[in-house]
Amino acid sequence: MATAIAATCEEIKQVLLEKNRAYGNSALAPLRIFSRADALEQLNVRIDDKLSRIARGREYHGDDTELDLIG
Repeated sequence: MATAIAATCEEIKQVLLEKNRAYGNSALAPLRIFSRADALEQLNVRIDDKLSRIARGREYHGDDTELDLIG
């Protein structure tokens, strides 16, 4: 069981590191080009988007929305 937990945590870590490389620190330090909402509100919007994908059963090809949401 501990091995499975460690493997899942490692997978989440890798997803977060890849997204950070791709998008920079956009979660905690967004560029605010269009939106002036604070970082917490922008995170809430992203969570809403991910939950919407799960609820509708529509994910981007190759994405794991649940894993992304956990991260």
